[in-house]
Amino acid sequence: MEWFTASDYWLGRLVFQRALAGLYLVAFLTAALQFRALIGERGMLPVPRFVERVPFRSSPSLFQLHYSDRFFAGCVWAGCAVSAALLAGLDSLLPLWGGMLLWLVPWVLYLSVVNVGQTWYSFGWESLLLEVGFLAVFLGNDEVAPPVVVLFLLRWVLFRVEFGAGLIKMRGDACWRKLTCLDHHHETQPMPGPLSWFFHHLPKPLHRVEVAANHVTQLVVPFLLFAPQPVASAAAALMIVTQLWLVLSGNFAWLNWITIVLALPVIAFPADPPAVSGAPLWYVVVVLAVSAALLGLSHRPVRNMVSRRQVMNRSFDPLHLVNTYGAFGSVSRIRYEVVVEGTADEVPRQDSDWREYEFKGKPGDPRRWPRQFAPYHLRLDWLMWFAALSPAYAGPWFGALVERLLENDRDTLKLLRRSPFPAHAPPRHIRARLFRYRYTTWRELRETGACWERTYVREFLPPTRLTGAAHRP
Repeated sequence: MEWFTASDYWLGRLVFQRALAGLYLVAFLTAALQFRALIGERGMLPVPRFVERVPFRSSPSLFQLHYSDRFFAGCVWAGCAVSAALLAGLDSLLPLWGGMLLWLVPWVLYLSVVNVGQTWYSFGWESLLLEVGFLAVFLGNDEVAPPVVVLFLLRWVLFRVEFGAGLIKMRGDACWRKLTCLDHHHETQPMPGPLSWFFHHLPKPLHRVEVAANHVTQLVVPFLLFAPQPVASAAAALMIVTQLWLVLSGNFAWLNWITIVLALPVIAFPADPPAVSGAPLWYVVVVLAVSAALLGLSHRPVRNMVSRRQVMNRSFDPLHLVNTYGAFGSVSRIRYEVVVEGTADEVPRQDSDWREYEFKGKPGDPRRWPRQFAPYHLRLDWLMWFAALSPAYAGPWFGALVERLLENDRDTLKLLRRSPFPAHAPPRHIRARLFRYRYTTWRELRETGACWERTYVREFLPPTRLTGAAHRP
């Protein structure tokens, strides 16, 4: 069955599988270190409360069957272990069916996490990791050459990621068509990185070139993924370079990295393929059946892409098998940040000793330079960016965050860079204020050492304390 496999892509498959396993490891590690405060039994959006009102068929998950913090921790740490084993190449040491089952384990575990993760797991890269992870199950191991149809489906995902993102930009904010979006984007993006300040201060003509190059990469180059070699390899390489540029300019969790990983099996690396046996019949039947089903499901993201009402980052089935993607259909012109403060005073006043909580990734102290966290995902910091855009985004969870801070909840404080209050003396009151942030100029940076300048806008949350049964004596 030589028509079924493409031995020239064996090295691309190998690199893709190891890199994908690394991203799985990051995703499970992120879940393991953050879940208790976010979705745990005492989290801001507890899983037990979610599964009480959402049926299994709408959100299939192991945690629909049973949930406890200990069980969740066991699952995500098991996901870390399996991902590490795949990263080390354990699937290559197993028979074909064993390798497929091993790749299925992290997909089932991470699907279970995402489907109960609620707003904390509502990002497009969650569905993208699941869609790509499901395809990896059928990509085979060292016993067979990579199946052509699975390689095609991986290119089809990459096409939808890039082309969908390009379309949403052209249909969305006019600044993309005017080539001016990067005048604002590096300053207003969800979580700036250590180089974002410098990207923002690049000459405006270079920003225009960046946007134009982005349009070419997202609206033209994706079609070349289906061209003969070496054109397809060149298209994939161009996408990798573009994504690395984005990695340098900000913190977007593993969005850029998984796009890079998707481009790897497109490249025909110059290496002699190893001798492999022919694909067994059962494997051919399974791969073709699954591929046919996925192609059938693809009509929904295609309809979305051609629609004038295109939406970003939508999953069309509870298993996240085929999804639609996109990013930054609109770009904010002004950056707002919610600054959370506490005081130990019994009666809060404007002149009370208000102390600011420091987050790990989101801007706070104007003198603190942003750090690089991606591909690690700081979920609370990202949602704080949305909260600054509109209080409606914070409605389901912000009150619970304030309550946990008033209790000096250990798990919640682990999500922060620093709490201004000792463990034995939590604050009496918490308040939140909205500030406008802007990057300083070169001159301001030299004079003050601050990369941000901030201006008070309005009250976001008035001074709040614990009441009723939870009130401290």
